[in-house]
Amino acid sequence: MFCDDMWLRTADLMTAIHGHPFNVALGDGTLDADRFAFYIVQDARYLEAFSKALATASARATDLEEAAFFASSAHTALAAERLLHAGYVAELGADAAGIATSPTCLAYASYLQATALAAPYPVLVAAVLPCFWIYQDVGTALLGRAGDLGGHPYGKWISTYSDPEFAASVTRAKAIADRLAEGADAGTRAAMEQAYLTAAAYEWMFWDSAWRREGWPTDRWLAP
Repeated sequence: MFCDDMWLRTADLMTAIHGHPFNVALGDGTLDADRFAFYIVQDARYLEAFSKALATASARATDLEEAAFFASSAHTALAAERLLHAGYVAELGADAAGIATSPTCLAYASYLQATALAAPYPVLVAAVLPCFWIYQDVGTALLGRAGDLGGHPYGKWISTYSDPEFAASVTRAKAIADRLAEGADAGTRAAMEQAYLTAAAYEWMFWDSAWRREGWPTDRWLAP
């Protein structure tokens, strides 16, 4: 199955994601507020591109249930998840306007938008799958380590991505990807694999960029 194959191929990457200092500190509640604020601002901007990619998947789906699933997921990403992010921005007193979009955020968002515009439906599904699956896997692992989230500074984030309803959406997205891969020709299957691997790599890069509070190395010449 496509998903089983991708999980095996990204096993080392997933170990790196779980062991990244950003996610370790996020889980134990010691992540400093500035890093989390940087992350949450970037993620809110990324979610705009992600939700549009999901909406495009809905428009391209020939199966009505799949179309409904991706339409609902697009709404959730744009409304519910962004509401979570906005709440944290306000709580932390972060100046979102003063935080530039990072190179990694722009690259990941641009990749999804380009895939949505130019790639076939099965490849687009593979490209959006890591954001579902990896977040659910990380959220569930962090909940397991944290236990009681009462008083946890990032408890709302952890509970969002470890929620059973979110897990159900991940199961649905995986089933769609498996179905599409099973009926795909060799070229489409290979493109699906590359799309999944690319998006999964961006997931690690996104957390890493937040840990480093990544800026543009050209700012020395181009900053206003």
